[in-house]
Amino acid sequence: MDSIRLDHDEVVKKVRELDIKIIRLQFTDILGGLKSIGIPGRHIETALNEGIMFDGSSIEGFARIEESDMLLMPDPSTFAILPWKPENHKEARLLCDVLQPDRSPFAGDPRGFLRRMIARAQKMGVRMAAGPEAEFFLFEREPTGELTTRTHDQAGYFDLTPVDRGEEARRDMVTTLEAMGFEVEASHHEVAFGQHEIDFHYADALKTADQVVTFRMVVKTVALKHGLHATFMPKPIFGINGSGMHVNQSLFSNGQNLFFDPKAPRQLSQECLHYIGGLMHHAKAFTAFTNPLVNSYKRLVPGYEAPVYVSWAEKNRSPMIRIPSSRGKGTRVEVRSPDPSCNPYLAIGLMLCAGLDGLEKRLDPGPPMTCNLYDLSPEERERLNIPTLPEHLIDALEEFERDEVLKEAIGPHIWNQFRAAKEMEWESYRCQVHPWELKRYLSIY
Repeated sequence: MDSIRLDHDEVVKKVRELDIKIIRLQFTDILGGLKSIGIPGRHIETALNEGIMFDGSSIEGFARIEESDMLLMPDPSTFAILPWKPENHKEARLLCDVLQPDRSPFAGDPRGFLRRMIARAQKMGVRMAAGPEAEFFLFEREPTGELTTRTHDQAGYFDLTPVDRGEEARRDMVTTLEAMGFEVEASHHEVAFGQHEIDFHYADALKTADQVVTFRMVVKTVALKHGLHATFMPKPIFGINGSGMHVNQSLFSNGQNLFFDPKAPRQLSQECLHYIGGLMHHAKAFTAFTNPLVNSYKRLVPGYEAPVYVSWAEKNRSPMIRIPSSRGKGTRVEVRSPDPSCNPYLAIGLMLCAGLDGLEKRLDPGPPMTCNLYDLSPEERERLNIPTLPEHLIDALEEFERDEVLKEAIGPHIWNQFRAAKEMEWESYRCQVHPWELKRYLSIY
């Protein structure tokens, strides 16, 4: 399928013309897991007009059993054929909004939260554009299907065949993504063995979040066809770089990039600086959602290219926020701390909320950092007023609890459900005896 976004009637026509047998109605739970309900293609018009009821009580963070009826309302603009399905049994997917049975928005729907933040931006006369750079690892699988952390190659940054056996898998991933309407800009091997990146063109915030969800599904599906396992786990192997998902973002008004001012220092507008100020002010809090796993904080350590210091710069890649050199329409802010395990609807929505708060309050980001922040001592960073991102998931949750702006924006339903799940995850991790502890202590004490 091409990149044209279809409307209701065009989707119905497409399904009938192509004799699509199954429609996958997809949505995410609060933690970002992709869920799917299949319906026969002949029911497409009913689904688009009336929605499809489902039991939300078994979905992470959705509804209690006594109020479990929920309504999936497909978004026709997200229609895409699944290219890996056989021609004689074609399937397609539609991403959905989750509603209450009375068709009112469901407070626990991550996609609905991002819609609310987009509406807030529209009231301020601005529109967010975002472009993610998602990294992932490809690992070998045992003949039994058991997963391993053995990398499929020993290649490095931008390496190609014959050392990079994942080039063939990446090529198929790109082909599949483009068949589903993506505009892929680049794909390459990353720094670590077995690590890869595929970048796609920026789009409005909702489409970008939809694309991240689709991207993860495609990468895992294609990897499996090549006998490999794709993982978006932030730090699967000790001692090498983890996987990040840098999110480039900018604001537009009347077709103009608000971050660009040709007469300003560095050609960055006051709106851009205030947006950066908002991101920095709320960075510790939104880290709970942009880096949502216990494992996320194994990546956020100095020395492996992952940013841990809340500051901004231009060419310098050691701060959390970087301004790429492109100007004009391409002027943008790159937030380098998020990782690809996040729920993109919540992560992008919270970063947008933080940036808009910076605009409203005219928050000052301070001067850009030109030095390598990893070389500074703690005392030097304190003198320069450079905060550090949370070191553990539980610390990030506590930071979010203190942030009234973000907490009010995301609402009590999502926050309470997310916090409860993550506190359980942290407690389970905290109580485990890890191999490192046995190796370190068993023979000594």
